[in-house]
Amino acid sequence: MSSVRPHTLSVCIITLNEADRIERCLRSVREIADEIIVLDSGSTDGTIDIVKRYTDKVWVTDWPGYGPQKQRALDKATQEWVLSIDADEALDETAQQALKTLLEQPIIEEVAFKLQWAVIRHGARLRFGRSARAPLRLFLRENASFTMDQVHEAIQHKHGKVGKLQGYLLHYTARDYGHALEKNAKYAWLGSQKYYDRGKRNRSLSLVFMRAIWTFFWIYVIRGGFLDGRIGFIVAMNYAQGNFNKHVGLWLLTRENKSD
Repeated sequence: MSSVRPHTLSVCIITLNEADRIERCLRSVREIADEIIVLDSGSTDGTIDIVKRYTDKVWVTDWPGYGPQKQRALDKATQEWVLSIDADEALDETAQQALKTLLEQPIIEEVAFKLQWAVIRHGARLRFGRSARAPLRLFLRENASFTMDQVHEAIQHKHGKVGKLQGYLLHYTARDYGHALEKNAKYAWLGSQKYYDRGKRNRSLSLVFMRAIWTFFWIYVIRGGFLDGRIGFIVAMNYAQGNFNKHVGLWLLTRENKSD
C-alpha cells in the first residue's frame, strides 16, 4: 500500500471467476492504492482466495448488472480518488509511475483522467481500431457515480477538467476465441435490451445490415484497425458481428412488442 502523500486512492474491482487474471490486475495497483475494494458475484474458481492476499475489503454479492455492481463498489470507497479497473485489466509500468507521481502532487487541477487502452487479443497488442480508445477510469470520489446501465455503464463525475494519464491500461479482453465469441454474444443481447428499455426501436433489417458494414469500415479503415495486422481484421469483424447481433436483437424486440 502507499506511503503518506497529499492524495489518496481507492481501487475498485468487480469479479466473477477471474482466478486466471485477477492477480495481474492486483499486482499492478497494490503499491499505489490506499485501499483495494473487490465485489465478487459468486466466484467458484478460487478468485476470492487470491484477492484476499491483497486486500481484506472483499464482499460477495448477487449480480445486479455492471453499472449497479460498480456503484456498490464505489459506495464502499473512502479515499479521495478512485480508480475503477476491471479484473481483466492492468496498469503498465508507465501508468503505475504516472499515477504515483500524480498523487504526490500538492495540487491536482483535474477532476478525472482517461487511460489509454492497449488491448491484448490472441497474443497481439492492439493499438488501433476500437483499441485506440481511452476510457475514463480515474476520478474524484466526491459526487461521482455510475449510471445504472446493465452494460457499457458510464462514470458521472464532478464537473471540471479531464486529463489523460501517461502509460497504458492493458486490457486482456478474451482468454481465447471461444471466450471472445461468448462475450460478443452476451454484450450484444444486453445492448439490445438496454436500447429497447431506453425507448429505441428498429423496424428495418436493411439498416441493421448497413450498421454492421459501417462498423467494420469505421474500425478497420477509419480508426486504422488494419495497422494491427491479421488480428486487427479479426477484431474488426467481431465488432461488426456484435453490432449486427445487437441491432437484430433490437429489431426482434420491436417486432415482438408491436403494441409499443
